Amino acid sequence: MSTLKLESFVDILKELIRHPSVVGAEHSFFRVLQRMLEERDAKVTWYEGLLVAQGDDPHCSMFSAHIDRHGLICTGPNEFQYAAFVAGSRSDLLGNSVSEELMNKVGDRFSNVPVMAYEPWSGAYRGAGSIKRSYICEFRNNLIFELQGLEHLVAGTPVAFSDRLRIENGRFVGQLDNVITAAMLVHLFDLGYKGTTFFTAQEEAGKSWRYLLEWFRRFGGSTNQLIVVDTSPYEDVAAANKQKVVLRTRDANAAFNAETTKKLEDLCLAEGISFSFKDKYIEEQNKELIAQGQNPHSLGSTEMGRITAASKEFVHGTTLQIPTTGYHTMEESASIESCEAFLTLLLQASNS
Repeated sequence: MSTLKLESFVDILKELIRHPSVVGAEHSFFRVLQRMLEERDAKVTWYEGLLVAQGDDPHCSMFSAHIDRHGLICTGPNEFQYAAFVAGSRSDLLGNSVSEELMNKVGDRFSNVPVMAYEPWSGAYRGAGSIKRSYICEFRNNLIFELQGLEHLVAGTPVAFSDRLRIENGRFVGQLDNVITAAMLVHLFDLGYKGTTFFTAQEEAGKSWRYLLEWFRRFGGSTNQLIVVDTSPYEDVAAANKQKVVLRTRDANAAFNAETTKKLEDLCLAEGISFSFKDKYIEEQNKELIAQGQNPHSLGSTEMGRITAASKEFVHGTTLQIPTTGYHTMEESASIESCEAFLTLLLQASNS
């Protein structure tokens, strides 16, 4: 795996994970990405909600990763809410996203977590504090946070979870969704990538597909094949380790392109990389839940499904995901072996 230059990837991930990128306040993170990509000789263009990096053969392949991470937004005097639902104007609470489904589960996981406030355009530091407690407000259908140390902030100030990458027991640990695959797309240019990569904002608020579709409507071709890269949550390490990478044939919004999905499946088989289909995994779980009289799980709402449905397949493709644990917490983890397999597939997909 030396050809993957994994040490360089880890350096990129360590740097990116320390820069805040709260949903709806990603501008300063885009600035960091722009610098890193231009240092790798990529041609970088910045649009509203979207950063596009291109090599010498931009149409050979296209990958997309969202760069927003969960955090808080100050909504009044010493009042803080979960940024994703504020940025989404609560218009996407349709019950079909895993994020929404797990809100009750993650609501109590943030006690004593350190946080930092920043100016969204420049990234300038605005102070540090910690979370005293969090709870779900039944009237606002949102996670409400009580902080200490940031009482001076004004409404509209983003507050990120303070984070550094940790490596424990052969796994990367931190707030990985979705900085880990964004780091991989940056690293692709270290490995000679010549295609196009997209970095989108506000995916966790359900808006990123709009920015992506705008680009394809202006600059795309008659057929627009896209592979969206992301993380995929599992209950524990044992469940995550059953596969190196995760594929999908669909999500809650749309079916993915069968030909592109089959291409990734064939590459996995050729490279000896274990894989599973997340939608089929959830469907099997749901059969058991329904038999027990319980509510089924959502298939999840992804950037690929949203843009496929909204564009009526003008933009089509599939997803490639890294299996993780600790979804949407500071303890999210991904195995180093999975990341190596993931990078291998990205390189193969970009050349086939």
